[in-house]
Amino acid sequence: MRQVYKIPLILTPQPEGGYTVTSPVLPELVTEGDSLEEALANVRDALEAALETYEDLGKPLPANLRQDSQAEPIWFEYLVPGR
Repeated sequence: MRQVYKIPLILTPQPEGGYTVTSPVLPELVTEGDSLEEALANVRDALEAALETYEDLGKPLPANLRQDSQAEPIWFEYLVPGR
């Protein structure tokens, strides 16, 4: 099974449209999208790039990012755009 990460995200609307996505606990995670859906879809690639950076630098990840999806339920919030 894949590793599961629980990461707080900040979605900032941009004046020209779209969103920038950052994380207060993982500052290396930065991405964007022309829509909410696109911005959220780009988070996985941004996370993979941030994880590679940590690995390359030999830095430990911030505490509590890794979640054991087999051990217990994981509480998270998810954005669901309305119609």
